[in-house]
Amino acid sequence: MPQRQPIPGVKYLVAVASGKGGVGKTTLAVNLALAFAKLGNRVGLLDADVYGPNVPIMLGATGEPMATPQQRIIPAEAQGLKMISMGLLNPGDKPLIWRGPMLHSVIQQFLRSVQWGELDYLIVDLPPGTGDVQLTLIQSVAVTGALVVTTPSIVALADVRKAIEMFRQVNVEILGVVENMSYFNCPHCNGRIDVFGHGEGAHMAKIFSVPFLGEIEIEPQIRIGGDSGKPVASLDEDAPGAKSIYAMARNVVARVEGLNKASTGSVVQIL
Repeated sequence: MPQRQPIPGVKYLVAVASGKGGVGKTTLAVNLALAFAKLGNRVGLLDADVYGPNVPIMLGATGEPMATPQQRIIPAEAQGLKMISMGLLNPGDKPLIWRGPMLHSVIQQFLRSVQWGELDYLIVDLPPGTGDVQLTLIQSVAVTGALVVTTPSIVALADVRKAIEMFRQVNVEILGVVENMSYFNCPHCNGRIDVFGHGEGAHMAKIFSVPFLGEIEIEPQIRIGGDSGKPVASLDEDAPGAKSIYAMARNVVARVEGLNKASTGSVVQIL
């Protein structure tokens, strides 16, 4: 396989992945990007979930991207992030009925034809599973590492194994596992309720010898923030639901910087 080239100007490229849908991957990708920006980084967010492009809704973004005379795409800007999504190019309820080659083409354009500028982090929100979009990303660019999102349920964890093994087979570093919807703090008894189980994400990370990067609680404000276009990470770090997200973001930063120091000197080729 030819050496995968970095995107000019992008220091680190972090893929946010999940083995199955419904685990809150996009919610975490959006909040992670916003937390990175609040921590002082220049951040871009690429919505690679072409069939279900929900990033614009979560960021409250509606404007269409512009193009330069050189046919470069100028990404939209929302809440301090540079962002591109098929949801901006194909708004409304009209579905995309595309085969693999068309997916490959649009992801290539998002990676190579978007004028990202200088970024510390480009977060790529992947669709669930291990399909065409994941392979296009992995084969096209140097990926710093992948963040795998799960819930504590056994069903979700069965698919986490497949996602981790996919990235390992193509020599992409696993930054770690994040357990979303990990627990619920009861407002009446102040007790912790493990709605979907407990500790399975950390257990899975231990089995695969990868870092466990944090537990994100079930917090209504996280859902409300995504639905209203005002994610909790865009608010104060002490806002309901934000503290665990910022803790996760700091763990990801530490992991990426640790990989960078352990590499041979390249700031992007951490494979």
